[in-house]
Amino acid sequence: MWRARLAAASLALIATSVAFESLRAEDALKIAVGGRGIGETFVTEVGYKAGLFNRHNLALDIFYTDGGGETQQAVISNSAQVGIASGFLGAIGVFAKRAPVRIIGGSYTGGAQVFWYVPADSPIRTPQDLAGKSVAYSNSGSSTHAGVLALQKHYNIKFKPTPTGNAAATMTATMSGQVDVGWAGAPFGIAELEAGKTRLIMKSSDAPDFDKQTSRVIIANADELKARPDVFARFMRGYRDSLAWIYSTPDGLKSYAAFAKLSETTAKRALQEFLPPAAVPAGCLTPQNLHHSPPAPRFVSLRRGFVADRCRKHAPNESESA
Repeated sequence: MWRARLAAASLALIATSVAFESLRAEDALKIAVGGRGIGETFVTEVGYKAGLFNRHNLALDIFYTDGGGETQQAVISNSAQVGIASGFLGAIGVFAKRAPVRIIGGSYTGGAQVFWYVPADSPIRTPQDLAGKSVAYSNSGSSTHAGVLALQKHYNIKFKPTPTGNAAATMTATMSGQVDVGWAGAPFGIAELEAGKTRLIMKSSDAPDFDKQTSRVIIANADELKARPDVFARFMRGYRDSLAWIYSTPDGLKSYAAFAKLSETTAKRALQEFLPPAAVPAGCLTPQNLHHSPPAPRFVSLRRGFVADRCRKHAPNESESA
């Protein structure tokens, strides 16, 4: 009899613990995402709306910036605790100035997704026609800034890198002649290319070194990361779950298509051709990604502290990712 009572009491205790866990208030995080609709910026919003962060007991407040530079400033000021799609070199730059920023994951590797275009009637036909022309990027410290500088070096042509803000504002400026060459990041801008309204001039992947490196990262406010490490570990798990769901389920594809305002056929092409799973890693930066970053000797000694130990400990490894 006493054993039955003990078993019943144990079950009641477990049920009570589970109930208390389910009633625990969700941990809040503000998430700054650089450039809505560009590249991997869909992951957090699509995953959150599908409930994939709620299962990790997180309540996200997601807002968008005009690019990696603004995202970094939001994280530095703690207006956001997490920044998505921050330019890698820009993040290193603010870290070097002792800003409270740490990397907790990579978000995009390679250069196939960002491209530069001109209106269909532009006299510019190839990168060799760019001497003296204004070539857009979003803002300083962004991956588009790093990309345009890498392309300038690769082609050895003196054009004028020009900050133009987000992709939509850049499209307006380019089509109205305020800037000679605009930038875009798939899936944004693909419809105009297919309709013949614009012409492709170059992609970040044209610069071989840039095509090998991690160009955008997930960053965290260092003070918040130190105070609430488990919250950030759970965020990375939710991010990983979101990637897996979007890339491997029909409902995930449908949700991505709705976010990007694309047909499911075009959305599937965008994910396969411009945003393949290998380009949007769910885990931390690898030594290989760091190795292929542009040479910057003064940054080498910073990398160990800059990539958060919490990221290394909690993010999934490559064999576990979708």
